[in-house]
Amino acid sequence: MIRSSNDKSIADVQRYWDARPCNIRHSPKPVGSREYFDEVEARKYLVEPHIPAFAEFDRWAGKRVLEVGCGIGTDSINFARAGALLTAVDLSSESLHIAEQRAEVMGVADRIDFVQANAEELTSALPAEPYDLVYSFGVVHHTPYPERALAEMRALAAPGATLKLMVYHRRSWKVFSIVAAGERGRFWNTDELVAKHSEAQTGCPVTFTYTRREAHELLEQSGFRVRDIGVDHVFPYRVRDYVQYRYVKEPYFRWMPQPLFRAFEHRFGWHLLVTGEAA
Repeated sequence: MIRSSNDKSIADVQRYWDARPCNIRHSPKPVGSREYFDEVEARKYLVEPHIPAFAEFDRWAGKRVLEVGCGIGTDSINFARAGALLTAVDLSSESLHIAEQRAEVMGVADRIDFVQANAEELTSALPAEPYDLVYSFGVVHHTPYPERALAEMRALAAPGATLKLMVYHRRSWKVFSIVAAGERGRFWNTDELVAKHSEAQTGCPVTFTYTRREAHELLEQSGFRVRDIGVDHVFPYRVRDYVQYRYVKEPYFRWMPQPLFRAFEHRFGWHLLVTGEAA
């Protein structure tokens, strides 16, 4: 199944993320300070603790890694700390500026090559040097033609290289919450509503969601074999407290036993985690 967005452009997407880079408000400290970056990382992995296990940072020491959509560089720094030879790409110049600051502050700037590029045109921006890992977490569902981005990633992947991809899960608590609770059950307009409310800043130009089967098809049609597909991440906190850096869970999650909550995440999580291999 090919997903495409004909009414939104890459320029629309770039303007959106330049206006508010992802996770930019994860700390109230001055942007660019060591304290700011430490708090951003701590908050990100507190709320999304599955990321380090999925990324397997230590596994890629000495390997060539391409990160497509690095944002402000939280995962980038951890790949570099672990010894990966990292090329980090993002569409947003504002995000890259902060990520480059971060690499300098953390002392790993010499281990990361930052490149501004469109995920749908990677081969035009990067030399044809094959990568051992292509990593893209929460990115390709925001580009107008995701299948083009996957084809570009495959063109830069070494034979047998690993792909680690996160896209948003259609059959998730998040989608249900947006449409049923926030938009009075207008399920016939799900795609537009999810795009509007998928991120902290409303009005994201493009946001696709995928079932497991659709994610499998996305990889297969791009030249990757699927090795594993899983689901994770339900956001349990009350937003009005979370934006004030308080971690108060919604009542219906507060009293849910942790094993039951984890089972719920693995069925209805927002993150569809796909591991593939270059065929």
